[in-house]
Amino acid sequence: MSITKRLDQDFVQAMKARHEVELSVLRMLRSALKNRQIELMHELSDEEALAVVRSQLKQLKDGLASFEAGKREDLAAQARAEIAVLERYLPAQLPPAEVEKVVRQALAEAGISAKAAMGKAMGVAMKAVAGQADGTAVKAAVEAILS
Repeated sequence: MSITKRLDQDFVQAMKARHEVELSVLRMLRSALKNRQIELMHELSDEEALAVVRSQLKQLKDGLASFEAGKREDLAAQARAEIAVLERYLPAQLPPAEVEKVVRQALAEAGISAKAAMGKAMGVAMKAVAGQADGTAVKAAVEAILS
């Protein structure tokens, strides 16, 4: 089932169950997906929809960091709940050891071994994990391998 169809089903269920936090997050996500669809002028593929979900998730995580730094636990708790809803739409994440293994193999195939090629290494590594790990985990693995 595509992400957008699953999102629509979950949206209806959240409305019926009156889950306010989930409903709010799903409305935000549907709006972001619709805006992206308008930008691209075609129906979104699952990969394009996942990119929108990741973007929304990154925004929420950035906000969470700000709330925690500002000692606003009430807003931080709400952000955590919203993050949990969005994470259900992402594919299963690889454990750190597996991320490092995949990144190490990708860098070896690309012939990258110097820290000076960090930008190129990140591009190769992100393509290798194909959305199964977030950027911070991949960056940590690349830095560990190249150092």
